[in-house]
Amino acid sequence: MTINDALHRLLLDNLTTATLLLNEQLHLEYMNPAAEMLLAVSGQRSCGQFVTELFSESPEALASLHQSVESAHPFNKREAVLITQSGQNLTVDYSVTPILSRHTTYLLLEILPRDRLLRITKEEAQLSKQETTKMLVRGLAHEIKNPLGGIRGAAQLLARELQDAGLKDYTDVIIEESDRLRNLVDRMLGSNKLPSLAETNIHEVLERVCQLVDMETQGRITLVRDYDPSIPDLLIDREQMIQAVLNIVRNAMQALSSSPPHNGRITLRSRALRQFTIGHTRHRLVCKVEIIDNGPGISPELQQTIFYPMVSGRADGTGLGLAITQNIISQHQGLIECESHPGHTVFSLFLPLEQGVSQP
Repeated sequence: MTINDALHRLLLDNLTTATLLLNEQLHLEYMNPAAEMLLAVSGQRSCGQFVTELFSESPEALASLHQSVESAHPFNKREAVLITQSGQNLTVDYSVTPILSRHTTYLLLEILPRDRLLRITKEEAQLSKQETTKMLVRGLAHEIKNPLGGIRGAAQLLARELQDAGLKDYTDVIIEESDRLRNLVDRMLGSNKLPSLAETNIHEVLERVCQLVDMETQGRITLVRDYDPSIPDLLIDREQMIQAVLNIVRNAMQALSSSPPHNGRITLRSRALRQFTIGHTRHRLVCKVEIIDNGPGISPELQQTIFYPMVSGRADGTGLGLAITQNIISQHQGLIECESHPGHTVFSLFLPLEQGVSQP
């Protein structure tokens, strides 16, 4: 069976591995779409450019490429850090294979980003922990709710039998506290209601959150909007998504008010990502929403458990806001991540814009 040029092009264009072809002078001859997305450059515009104009690594790496052309020996490199044109650092594994064609030596570069593999591994561990925690919480909630019902019922019966009206204050406290605990347990379990999906512009959600925050802060915190207007509508539950984003923004507000910098600032940013993997599903297009604040940051220990119920960095916090947000995002087949250091905290929401392709 022979493969014609059209099929060759089809194969190269649909490879998920970033592939580049360099000539003897290390100028670009071809890059496939996966390489364009990885390096954030246009293949057509970059054609003919020297390799260091696409990305840089080290003088030793450049010397290795020249040596590979001269000796026709392939080589591999693991955990190399490439710096793209935009200044982004990429941790990758790459292989270099010399190809001799018509007395000319070309170099085939195949680049595998390790960042994505490390992120997927971290994400799978996080999801596994969250599922385990959810099962434990459900079991614990069941054990708490049954006795609470009995305590509340007994308090109501006792209130009816008491002749002294002053003593009823005590039974009222028991009933009120039982109701409070029951509500707390219900919030821990999260909503069992399925999302009411409808096509929604994500910026409508973000603007509604900004409106609510403006009213609460009275302008004490600066809100910065950085939107990508090209993002198409998403199939989401508008009210649930407002609640999810609002929980994160309110946490940022509380962090800024507890340790106020000179200019408390919260940034809401939206971007479209291509070929992004969530769990075992690769999506052609994903909406990324970032909530960024310049507060004191979250301690490394707390970052490991921040999405668990009842975990809070504040003495007066219930620790349920982020657990509820994580539950809502999961119901939308999305992903939530957090990165934080003093002066810079980022919560990233990834929401698929279309049905993805499951990967083994």
